[in-house]
Formats: sequence, C-alpha cells, structure tokens
Amino acid sequence: MSVAIENFVKAIYKNGKRDNNDTKPGNIAKELGISNAAATDMAKKLAVKDLLHYQKYQKLKLTEKGTKMALTVVRKHRLWESLLFKLFDMSLHDIHREAELLEHQTSDLLANKISEYLGNPKFDPHGDPIPNADGEITTTDTSITLSQTSEGKTYIISRLMSDDKEFFDFCAQHGLKYGNTVLVSKQFTKNKMTQISINNNTILLNEDFTSIIYVNETN
Repeated sequence: MSVAIENFVKAIYKNGKRDNNDTKPGNIAKELGISNAAATDMAKKLAVKDLLHYQKYQKLKLTEKGTKMALTVVRKHRLWESLLFKLFDMSLHDIHREAELLEHQTSDLLANKISEYLGNPKFDPHGDPIPNADGEITTTDTSITLSQTSEGKTYIISRLMSDDKEFFDFCAQHGLKYGNTVLVSKQFTKNKMTQISINNNTILLNEDFTSIIYVNETN
C-alpha cells in the first residue's frame, strides 16, 4: 500500500481514539494537510478496497482490514520512536518526525527485531501504547486528562498526546515527562486552568495543555 493510504487509515484510527472522535473527511483532511475534496476522494477509493466504510457527511469508520493496517503502521511508528529515544536521546518532537518517515519503509521482520531489542515495550516515550506483532493493544487505558484531576492529589504522567514541537519543548523544560509525578494544587474551573507542582516548581497550565496531558492517580 502507498504512503498516502497508510497515513490516511492511521489518521482515521488516531482521530477515532481522541475525545472528540471526529473522523469526518474534513477533519482527516485537516490532520493530513490536504483538501476536503482530496480526503473525500481517498475515502471513496479506500471504501472500494474494503479499508473503511464511507457514507456522505458521516464519520469514516475503518473496517477490520483497515484497522489492522492502521495498527501495523502505528506499531512501526511507535517502535521507531522508542528506539530513537533510547539510542540517541532525541526530543519527543524529533523522534515523532523521524518515525513518520521510517514507519513506511519498515518490514514486519525489522519491526519485530526492534521490538525484541527494546524488550517488547508496551508504551512509547510519549506514553502511547504499542500494538503487539498481531496488531493488538494489550494494555488498558485508565488515564484521565490533567483538566479532570482533583485538587490535592498526586498523579503520574501517562501520556503526552500531541505532535506539536512547542508543546514538547515546554514539557521538556518543565519536567513534564512520561512517568514523572505531579501534584495538582489548584483547579481554576471557571478559567479552565490547572496549577500543578513538579520538581519543586509551580506551573499554571491552560486547557490547551491540560486537555492533552494524561495522568493516572498514584496509589
């Protein structure tokens, strides 16, 4: 399959996992930087190939075949991110950018070798789950967004759901990394802001950040 097709089904899969669950062609077009007409045309073509279900003005839904393809690409992407992070200590933005290129050139054999080398990780450096060799995600996601947390409780960062360089640079600068612990000291509900403490520093985050930082409460 072409790079364009792999990126299209991957975008549908990823958007379907987000809170807004918006997989209409216009939103996929925005995600991929293509026109609405091009996205609609691609959707119709992939429906013929039994990769997705297409109905005019409706959300796109992957078929079993399309989901399998998407998860295969996602697996390769997240394994490359994990390898690049381990070997070269690259930034979260840079490993994502490089993995976007490498994922399409990687055989299943090489993906399995990378996974074995890394000890078959369950999560990538962003906290995103890595599908296994059968295209299955075996972990259960119990995380919530930072905006949903309670004052006075401590949480572990479980996922940074973004592709934005400025976001990752900010997170790196302030210690907001996968696996790190934060204390939620105040929720400004009316203004949609959250005050946290991490590494003896206090940070005030707006909803643009707290809606894409996922955490789990510590035991």
